[in-house]
Amino acid sequence: MAQPTIASEVADLTIRLKLVDEHTARELLFELEDRQAPATDFVRLMERKSLLTPLQSTKILKGDTDGYFLGGYRLLYKIASGSFGRVYRGDDPRTGQIVAVKVLRRRWTEDPKRVESFEREGRIGMTLEHPNIVRLLAVNKDAATGQHFIVMEFVEGDNLKNILNARKKLEVDESLQIMEECADGLAYAWARGLTHRDIKASNILMGTDKVAKLVDFGLAEINTGAALIMTGVKNTDEEQADRTVDYAGLERTTGVKSGDIRSDIYFLGHVLFELMTGIPLMPLTKDKHTRMSRRRFEDVERTLGQMAQDYNIPQAAVKVISKAVALDPNQRHQTPAAFVEAIRSGRAELVGGVELAKQARRASGALTIYVVESNAKLQDAFRDKFKKMGFRVLISMDANQAIQRYQTQPYHALIIDAGTAGNDGVDAYRRVLKEAEMMNLDMAGVLILNEDQKAWGTSVSNLTGGKVFVRPVTMKQLSDALAERLPELTPG
Repeated sequence: MAQPTIASEVADLTIRLKLVDEHTARELLFELEDRQAPATDFVRLMERKSLLTPLQSTKILKGDTDGYFLGGYRLLYKIASGSFGRVYRGDDPRTGQIVAVKVLRRRWTEDPKRVESFEREGRIGMTLEHPNIVRLLAVNKDAATGQHFIVMEFVEGDNLKNILNARKKLEVDESLQIMEECADGLAYAWARGLTHRDIKASNILMGTDKVAKLVDFGLAEINTGAALIMTGVKNTDEEQADRTVDYAGLERTTGVKSGDIRSDIYFLGHVLFELMTGIPLMPLTKDKHTRMSRRRFEDVERTLGQMAQDYNIPQAAVKVISKAVALDPNQRHQTPAAFVEAIRSGRAELVGGVELAKQARRASGALTIYVVESNAKLQDAFRDKFKKMGFRVLISMDANQAIQRYQTQPYHALIIDAGTAGNDGVDAYRRVLKEAEMMNLDMAGVLILNEDQKAWGTSVSNLTGGKVFVRPVTMKQLSDALAERLPELTPG
């Protein structure tokens, strides 16, 4: 369409585009008092009355007739852009709801596999409803333009990268609180089969209500090279450094498959360090070869040890970070829920006082004991005794199950009979008690050895929360040992 030159032509165009109704347009012309006034005068009047945004004004004056609506949502102004696409602040004219609309660039829409992945992940993302995840409202293709887009909850606030640029660093407890909220959101998504794959400061939004929200769940496969945000500030070159390259380097170095939840936990640990210090734990570089190098990841733990002292990070916080960023995936927090437990314990130790710290050191949920025993009669005896003491009793013949269960759902007490579990039982006992110590959680652990296994007890006798018995041992001795470490129990 030709560019409008006078006010009446602009009025007609805004009516045709359904930006205003006919009655409103006529009132504006009456107020302007000159239908032949320059087009810019009418447009500026509409801007003053908040009826047009600068984006719309520019398009109107050019005579553009496309790009005002997408899938029924009105595009108000661009707030971010990247290789993935563009993000607009928009609204739903039917309800007035403010939204963020992310529009894919044409190069993505021309790849059927990427479009299929985008739509699939978008549908999954729409099932996520959690206070710490930016909610997806719609995933669609605009019939008029053929453009693929997603509609998201609009977060009034800023992303953590921009906040750090302004504030330089955050207080320790504030950083831990943000990370606890992020890990909560991650735990919720993972329970529904979704990992993030692009954890970084610019993908964590802080609303004006001080609630942290993860954005772009499941879009990492499409989001290569982009760092799109919903905050009104264009991305810098540093923010354009794609975290998915870091994921690939980490997973190649450690030998885990793509999509391992522990990779998300690893990079949450990096963000936590950055919040407390204002600097990244790994040097920034856009060179992909450097970012994929094994040495880059091997240096992280050493760098953390040095820089934690330089920046006076409290030991309780260092423990949380160091376990999250361990190079060996098996030494990290194994699940987001375990990460949340560790953060809560660390926060309580730092700011909550002795009593609150004690409460935080107790794993959440019903009082639970895990028993490794293959003798059926002893299983029955343990189940009966410990239920009477107030425990929920879990029993397995496989010592490795005790480790896996603790890493995903920490429990409160452990009894392993090495007489039937053998050396695997001793190793599981050691690992569970060490895991509890790293997570800052109390553990009542008991290891039962046969007489000919007595020497095995030497290597585990000093573990925090543990007690080693050599047969013969009575039920009363076992219950007393548990009650000594869990004061709410009544000795048996």
